[in-house]
Amino acid sequence: MKKNGMKKTLRSAFLLTLTFALACAFSGVAFAEGETVQTASNGLGLIAAALSTGIAGIGAGIAVGAGAPAAIGALTEDPKSFGKSLIFVALGEGIALYGMLVSILILSKI
Repeated sequence: MKKNGMKKTLRSAFLLTLTFALACAFSGVAFAEGETVQTASNGLGLIAAALSTGIAGIGAGIAVGAGAPAAIGALTEDPKSFGKSLIFVALGEGIALYGMLVSILILSKI
């Protein structure tokens, strides 16, 4: 079971690296064809904004996917633990909000 999870992780890392390499290559091609430096940096800025939102969303999904079932389990045993459980689930969602905030800041500088 762990080998299958490791294969998925390695496959995802490989695809992410390949996507980033292709995006950098295509932005370099646009720069080599005589476009300005500003256009090439705009492309990389858009890639950075997309990656910050996407990776933060994946991280938030992992955090909430691990925290929410534990919070539900704790809530069934002790209903008084609702506030503490809600805080841990909200902390996982905060990761996605920070990624979105970073992408908005990147897009405002382009």
